[in-house]
Amino acid sequence: MIKAVLTMTNNFNYMRSLALLLLLAACNNSPERTNDTVAQDTVPVFILQQDTLKKVVELPAELVPYENAELFAKVQGFVREMKVDLGDHVKKGQTLAVIEAPEINSRFAESEATFQSAKAKWMSSKDNYERLYRASKAKTPGIVAPVDLEHSRNQMLADSATYAAAGKQSQAYKEVSGYLYIKAPFDGVITARKADPGALVGTNAMLLTIQNNRILRLRAAVPEIYVSAASTSKNIDFRVDAYPTQRFKAKLARKSETIDPATRTELWEFEVDNTNHELKAGAFAYIKIGIERNTLSFMVPAGTIATTQERKFVIRLKEGKAEWVDVRQGMTNDTGIEIFGELKQGDTLLVKATDERKQGSSAYWKVKKN
Repeated sequence: MIKAVLTMTNNFNYMRSLALLLLLAACNNSPERTNDTVAQDTVPVFILQQDTLKKVVELPAELVPYENAELFAKVQGFVREMKVDLGDHVKKGQTLAVIEAPEINSRFAESEATFQSAKAKWMSSKDNYERLYRASKAKTPGIVAPVDLEHSRNQMLADSATYAAAGKQSQAYKEVSGYLYIKAPFDGVITARKADPGALVGTNAMLLTIQNNRILRLRAAVPEIYVSAASTSKNIDFRVDAYPTQRFKAKLARKSETIDPATRTELWEFEVDNTNHELKAGAFAYIKIGIERNTLSFMVPAGTIATTQERKFVIRLKEGKAEWVDVRQGMTNDTGIEIFGELKQGDTLLVKATDERKQGSSAYWKVKKN
């Protein structure tokens, strides 16, 4: 009996020890407490710092000729001679084509004859008036009647007006006859030829295209977001597909000073020295422009920004509670995304923001800094 009691006592002590061990093990496996609150999860955060945004962007561009002109016939006629062909280099004022229009030459000859006739008649009436005027001033009175002097003066004025009108008409026909000769408006190269000798051409028929390719315009559409932060340096480099291992230089010449509402870009134009004609007008190019914000910015990882249908925000930890702060995105670079909002340096932000972490919820989780 005593043995049985001892056995039961020993079993009871064993069970009590086992229960104590299990209780201690459970305590050791319990969640870590922070400020007497059980931490439910661990979230990475970081301390917000200001930095200068710098990046280099590559934008598509296009090479266009410095000067480009499509030459049309200004009068209707037949092509008598084409003096140039595709690829020919020409000088300013050089005759490129000759149009044959006999009726224009006839009109010019007629207007020239009319001009000479009017000139002769005016000179005769002028001479007559001057002789009568001198005679009227002689000492012998009454030698010239006043009415004759006035008549000769009126005749001289009428002939003078006719002579001036004939001169204007002759000059006009002379200019029209000059349209029969198509001349180069500037130094350049012939890039298109659309007519041959004998072809009937009119005012809507293009004969030739001439381009000045010694200097090329490099045009790039700079997105609105980069316009204010783009580098002020006027010298940039670019590449073209025709020379994949080579880079070329260009100099900023002008800007459009307006944002295109269709593309939300500003047109920038650079000038490229192409004296050796290595580059070709019409080719696509790719330019590199340095971007640097002139003020400090907040840069955050991409996951820091949460987006819903109503808002875009980051989550800030303030006084142990989650706070949603609305932000606007700026530019991106290798370090993250530029943001703007009611933030200040030193704020603690969640690395990964989500709308599942409700605003105002207590910070029962244990934070872990990156």
